[in-house]
Amino acid sequence: MATTRPPHDPQTRAVHPPVPIPAGSRPLGVPIYQGHLFGFESAGALAAAFQGPDEAFFYARMGNPTVRALEEALAELEGGARALATASGMGAVNAVLAGLLRSGDHVIAQASLYGGTHALLTDLADRWGVEVTRVGGDDPAEVRDALRPATRLLYLETISNPTTHVTDVPALTAALEGTDVLAVVDNTFSPLLFAPLAHGADIVIHSTTKYIGGHGDVLGGAAVFADAAVHHRVWEHAIELGAIADPFAAWLTVRGLATLPMRIARQSATALDLAGRLAAHPSVTRVHYPGVPEHPQHELAGRLLPDGHGGVLSFELAGGRDAGRVFSEAVELITLGPSLGDIASLVMHPASTSHRQLDAAALAAAGIGEGTVRLSVGLESADDLWRDIEQALAKAR
Repeated sequence: MATTRPPHDPQTRAVHPPVPIPAGSRPLGVPIYQGHLFGFESAGALAAAFQGPDEAFFYARMGNPTVRALEEALAELEGGARALATASGMGAVNAVLAGLLRSGDHVIAQASLYGGTHALLTDLADRWGVEVTRVGGDDPAEVRDALRPATRLLYLETISNPTTHVTDVPALTAALEGTDVLAVVDNTFSPLLFAPLAHGADIVIHSTTKYIGGHGDVLGGAAVFADAAVHHRVWEHAIELGAIADPFAAWLTVRGLATLPMRIARQSATALDLAGRLAAHPSVTRVHYPGVPEHPQHELAGRLLPDGHGGVLSFELAGGRDAGRVFSEAVELITLGPSLGDIASLVMHPASTSHRQLDAAALAAAGIGEGTVRLSVGLESADDLWRDIEQALAKAR
């Protein structure tokens, strides 16, 4: 005879609401699994979950279904075996570098890297004794000459910030042939436009805050791996570091990923249009954009990035530091602000903001002029953007 359990107290029922499991249908979008804990029927099943990222979900710092959906989408996007979604772009950089390097190792790094990456490499050199050799990003012989028995990584960026230098990734990764050195490529500026894993890279890094998220409302990062074993090594460190993506941030990033192809195509086309107009303006002495014929890597960009060169460009103002500051404050439609890859256009004058502590010589050493202005092109009309740029240029003379 079946026994009937007495109803639970309302206090108990409040703690244990029913958990719906869809039957007979499926969600068309990725659900948000915001809960950080998962229950098990046996101690053995829970113990097995501790073994790695491919096991059952049990605690969100180690894995989450929404985060996993983003990771699988990014792995497919880049043609990789596995991906790791992190809480920020620097979370991905830290997870990769700190997860793969140890004291005494050697890194070959491109000279023109994102400032946060440069700072991290400097910190690893100071505190861990990791040696770093800088190379230009154009000559494979530089990489071959820098190789030594302790070399573990080659670190590159597809398009550098803010000079838009295009790195010859295939040539530089080919210089590692016959070695165990891993090639890491930051592809933040060119998702969909370039596939580093198809050109010799072993790991691809993104700040998904930028183009992949794309809407200025989520912070995130990712690393995509050609080899699942390398992914596992980095994952083990990432969960100790606490750098794993939050489920809601992952959900927002999945949403942004859906419109990435349309956004980056439009932003690339508008950036090329504006670059041409800026190049012809008397207040502009130089335009940095791979799509213009005057760019030093224009021919290389045409081969590596045939579908577009991204939505970021920079230009030099004849009036120098003062003109750059005035221009950045005079825009009306465009917003003065950091970051890039957003649906709205953003402008920054490094000499008066991010690099304000540097004099002219130090700026030049970093490849930045006193009058350099960086423009991240959004989805606005090219004509509307140009009218705003023109009026700001007139005030900056």
